[in-house]
Amino acid sequence: MARLLHIHTNPDRFVVGTLGEPGQRVFFLQARSGKRVTSVSLEKQQVAVLAQRLDVLLDEVERMELVELTGQILPDDLAPLETPIDDEFRVGALSLGWDEDERLVLIEAFEQTEEESDEPYEDDDDAGPDLLRVRLTPLEGRAFVRRATVVVGAGRPACPLCSLPLDSEGHVCPRANGYRR
Repeated sequence: MARLLHIHTNPDRFVVGTLGEPGQRVFFLQARSGKRVTSVSLEKQQVAVLAQRLDVLLDEVERMELVELTGQILPDDLAPLETPIDDEFRVGALSLGWDEDERLVLIEAFEQTEEESDEPYEDDDDAGPDLLRVRLTPLEGRAFVRRATVVVGAGRPACPLCSLPLDSEGHVCPRANGYRR
């Protein structure tokens, strides 16, 4: 089967969102360019790490004076994911980079595969995993980080004793010798 490449350069929208109740949420990255919408599912931890690493990358880009972001901010995108949500693939690996020539952030999400490979895939290589590639301005990257931080933090509250997530019924807390909190 041919490899699918979903490429969005300066998309109209690139966000993270969820479906489901806390504890049962499914996380999605969604890019829209014109009428073309691409959605891929991934783990909460992948979203958290992507946001954290993107924030560090943008701090470094600004520190090196490659772009000036001070005082500039895009309005927060609070809209839900665009429907219908057709999951193109489940993300197995993410990569993050900086395009010096275009002064854009590069985010790549690779389809989860059975075999692991450290070898990079060329765009015209039909044997590689499906790919979502998004190029964002630094301001769009900062807006993505803000939304991702809010979405990840909107889950179940943490137990004050063990830091495990609390369900609406509580949980069996290991720090309370197994008593339900």
